[in-house]
Amino acid sequence: AFKKLLQTFFAEFIELFFPELNRLLDHSETRLLMQELLVDIVGEEARSLDLLLETRYKELDAYVLVHLEPQSYRETDFNERMFIYFSRLFERHRKEHKLIIPIAIFTYEDTRDEPNMLEMMIPEHDILRFQFLKVELRKQDWRRFIDSDNPVAAALLAKMGYTRKEKREVRFAYLR
Repeated sequence: AFKKLLQTFFAEFIELFFPELNRLLDHSETRLLMQELLVDIVGEEARSLDLLLETRYKELDAYVLVHLEPQSYRETDFNERMFIYFSRLFERHRKEHKLIIPIAIFTYEDTRDEPNMLEMMIPEHDILRFQFLKVELRKQDWRRFIDSDNPVAAALLAKMGYTRKEKREVRFAYLR
């Protein structure tokens, strides 16, 4: 259901959580790509990307890829997995796409600061710095979204941060 929500309301999701990026995209030319199977040769596992969309990036006047990866459970090396996905996408699509935008959406109940970076370095020299965009739903204050007309805000309200005392208030506000 979450993947279908993101697929159906991709533009609204980007508008809600990444307004600066939203201004750079031409959503009229967005299309869902076939599910890609990415093989981690070293880890000997194959995984499918959750959502891969192609859209037009106004500033580059080119098509770019947007990879959306909902994550419903804690995974200690999730940032490595995102890098592997990114590198496989780059390897496969670098000729026809000038940019790949990876976005993780953390939907689980815990509130913690999820790392969104993978770095490799030696003294005085950075070897690699990979960083992806992220949305941690439990860290979102539901009050910021309650008056929004955005369907994604309404759909994700129950996953946002609120206390037990506020649970009833959230329900009433949502129904209103």
